[in-house]
Amino acid sequence: ENARLVRNAETYYRAMFSDRANTWNLRDSHMAETLQSLQKHLTAAGRTAKIVVWAHNSHVGDARATEMGQSGEWNIGQLARETYGNDDALLIGFTTYRGTVTAASNWDAPAERKSVRPAMAGSYEVLFYDVDCPQFFLTLRDKAAIALLDEPRLERAIGVVYRPETERQSHYFYSRLAHQFDAVIHFDQTRAVEPLEKGAAWVHGEVAETYPTGI
Repeated sequence: ENARLVRNAETYYRAMFSDRANTWNLRDSHMAETLQSLQKHLTAAGRTAKIVVWAHNSHVGDARATEMGQSGEWNIGQLARETYGNDDALLIGFTTYRGTVTAASNWDAPAERKSVRPAMAGSYEVLFYDVDCPQFFLTLRDKAAIALLDEPRLERAIGVVYRPETERQSHYFYSRLAHQFDAVIHFDQTRAVEPLEKGAAWVHGEVAETYPTGI
């Protein structure tokens, strides 16, 4: 596994000088290879392997149901469905309407505790918020759910970086949720993960949008 990691890492960093879709696909292909290797190893021990992969929605959800797939990107969710089939691969996504998040303003910048803006109109997050149920689990494997959530809507993605000032451009993409996931867990309000070492930016949170005038 270590040797394969070194080989794939070299290929990945060489590809960083190329287009973004290429590096994304290499990274998720590596994740899928690791999953297959683990499954093979555990199955060889004489038991049926059940493996949980904890990753960002953009990696877990089937890329074919999003703008990512339309631009030539794939991810571990899509590859898992193609490898193990829809019955053995269960893709679960998370959505939220507002709250806080631990993220940076730029790549390699320190972590901050940032306020997550209320979701944008026309998004799945607003649709779930309007249900007036603070948190719920929704299965997407029945025909009724597929029919209701088949229309493309905006979906928010917040990862290592969160830039609320460019929210639409930086964090929203169109998806067909019923085809992207098998189930969704929704929370109206989320709370930032607390880092083991809290820097000053995290403790005090992000500065107000009106800083330094205070108006």
